[in-house]
Amino acid sequence: MVRSKKPVEVSASDLKNGWHDYLSRVAEGHQELVVTRYGRPIARVAPYQEPEERGGIFGCLAGSVTVHGDIVAPLDEAWEVDG
Repeated sequence: MVRSKKPVEVSASDLKNGWHDYLSRVAEGHQELVVTRYGRPIARVAPYQEPEERGGIFGCLAGSVTVHGDIVAPLDEAWEVDG
């Protein structure tokens, strides 16, 4: 997905009045918008990206753990606790 280097700044009132046009620009042109109020940035509107199949902090570990037997069953061995 190709995005332009600099997002387009748009005031909140202009965005409200031209919502559908701006959404089309974001969806079709992969244009990112920075919404401003009184000249200060308050929000960003960016194209949606599907999450990667094996992304994220735990997704990258998928398939790396093997469970042998019941991991929550009591042990058959007696053990002592100090204290």
